[in-house]
Amino acid sequence: MEPHYAPLSESCAKALGDKVYEKRKVASQEIEKMVIEFNNKNNAGQIRKLIEVLSNDYATSRDANRRKGALIGLAATGLGLGKDSDKYVNELVTPIMNCLSDPDLRVRYFACESLYNVVKVARSAIIPFFPEMFAALSRLVTDSDQMVKDGSELLDRLLKDIVTESYETFNLEAFIPLLRERMYVKNAFTRQYVISWISILNAVPDINMINYLTEILDGLFVMLEDNTPEIQRMCENTISQFLKSIRKDSSSVRMEDTINTLITHAQSLNELIKFIAISWIREFVQIFGLNVLPYASGIFTAILPCLEYGGESKRSIKECAVSVNQSMTDLFSSKELKSQDVAKIDLRSIMEVLSQYLTHNSMHTKIAVLKWIHHLFTNFPKEMSAHANNLNNNLLLTLADNSDEVVLQSLYVLAQIINSQDTENFDKTHYRKFLLSLLNLFSEEKLILENRASLIIRQLCVLLNAEYIYRTFAEIIAEEILNLKFASTVVRLLNMILLTSTELFELRTSLRDISNEKSADLFQCLYKSWVHCPVSTLSLCLVAQCYQHVSELVILFADVEITLELLSELDKLVQLIESPIFAPLRLTLVSKSNKCADAQYLAHALFGILMLLPQTTAFDTLRNRLQCVPNYWGQQPVDERNSLEYKSGIDFAALREHFIKRQKAYRDQRITLRKRNVSMPESN
Repeated sequence: MEPHYAPLSESCAKALGDKVYEKRKVASQEIEKMVIEFNNKNNAGQIRKLIEVLSNDYATSRDANRRKGALIGLAATGLGLGKDSDKYVNELVTPIMNCLSDPDLRVRYFACESLYNVVKVARSAIIPFFPEMFAALSRLVTDSDQMVKDGSELLDRLLKDIVTESYETFNLEAFIPLLRERMYVKNAFTRQYVISWISILNAVPDINMINYLTEILDGLFVMLEDNTPEIQRMCENTISQFLKSIRKDSSSVRMEDTINTLITHAQSLNELIKFIAISWIREFVQIFGLNVLPYASGIFTAILPCLEYGGESKRSIKECAVSVNQSMTDLFSSKELKSQDVAKIDLRSIMEVLSQYLTHNSMHTKIAVLKWIHHLFTNFPKEMSAHANNLNNNLLLTLADNSDEVVLQSLYVLAQIINSQDTENFDKTHYRKFLLSLLNLFSEEKLILENRASLIIRQLCVLLNAEYIYRTFAEIIAEEILNLKFASTVVRLLNMILLTSTELFELRTSLRDISNEKSADLFQCLYKSWVHCPVSTLSLCLVAQCYQHVSELVILFADVEITLELLSELDKLVQLIESPIFAPLRLTLVSKSNKCADAQYLAHALFGILMLLPQTTAFDTLRNRLQCVPNYWGQQPVDERNSLEYKSGIDFAALREHFIKRQKAYRDQRITLRKRNVSMPESN
């Protein structure tokens, strides 16, 4: 009966389990000769019996030395078989693989060495076992023993050579999930190992790793955050190589999944990750063009916060974000953007993102957002109309921004929204709704009223129809503003803008021609709200050349409480009369047109204003001006039918009654407030 260790000799079987390496090596040499002999005689049975003895009696032994003997014996068997080892590769590799996770570090090292020798002769025959080998090596590269690490690295290099030369039989589909799984292991050695495999495979011309980019790109960005400089460098180079491949041929890229990964990492706090992700987005926008538009909301989420970046360290990120923003603007303006493409754009998601960033701390981000909203309403007015109502409140809040540029850009957007709704037929309700909201904002936010209101109104008059702006303001003040003090403040503001702003030159010119029916109607509309402020009413009438009415109103000031505020307004009015804007008024004082009717009524009005003033600088200024008026005025009776006021056809008697009624309301209110403020005497 054969001994259980047959076909090994007794001496070989004993030496193979010896603790001395040299004795085990001698035994392995005997095994190699034995295998060569068996193989030459095609004695497969003896070869398999030998492998079985090594696998069962030695490789699974509790004695570490016997396990080491099994490994050197299996390696010798592989070397003895040479090219024919592919017939026994399963029997050879399986016991060695089991020893790669042995608790004894020397066994693990010899397992690496043994497997190296078997793989070296088996070559492509080991491809079916590659997944198991890859998994084992990904653990060994993190081994605590340097010798084991070194052994695993030698084996890894050999495997890479075999895979690259046998790529046609290599199952890349099955390998990618293994690769992806280990990309998220937080170990520097494992990460380095994984990146090296990605780089090797990507370098093989006949392997198109772009097909699997969506599977591994997220992991590459995750590893890019590793603190190890070498891993960062390897990751960055690998990602760069992928991008170069995409530039050459983008047909294999699954753009939809890839761009979502890029958008996610573009929001990373890590500056390197953010920069690389946005750089990729920039390339994708240029390469895929209109196809990226369905992902516009995500792209905006990624780039808009970066527009605020300052400082040298983040300059490249900002420049890249600015470039993406411009490219996206060009795409949305493209003539190639057909109606079917517009339907693919998720405007609702885009507007949600833009609305969110309207409250961003950065001026640059807010300006970019506002420009985008303006751009969308300009290019897609019909599609954007559904978003107008939701935007108005957010846009109104931006009017309180510290930056004039943000305020002006917000006004451009608000004007564009209104204009986009009035493309065919003008509808005054849009103006009224917007301006009512604006007045409510002024009422609630005193700082906006004090610091921004003038800029806002002047700019709106440029962007929209100034006449309709003023008409609508006047109607709202007359019909809906119950707070008399606020109404007075707004009228005073509107009047000052009307009198002094270059933007309202045309409106002032229109008011001067009240013989025109349209101008007369505008004057009456303004008058009904201007009565909230007596001095503003005088100013409006002076602009409209209603000098007879001014002279009558001045007399009514006898019933108006003369406060410091009113005197201050009169002082400003006198200064305005001396300004270039009122040059036509001053010339009227020496004009003989209309048989001097307008000149005499104006002189009477100005003398009335003079009598209201205390003897201040304003008094002296106006008195000096009136001393220049020819003394022959008033020597003949004036025929009111010759005045411009009479020719207008306006019912000034009704306007006078309206003025009186409104001033009475103010007087009654002041009396009520004073009574309310009187403290009741304390009882003892």
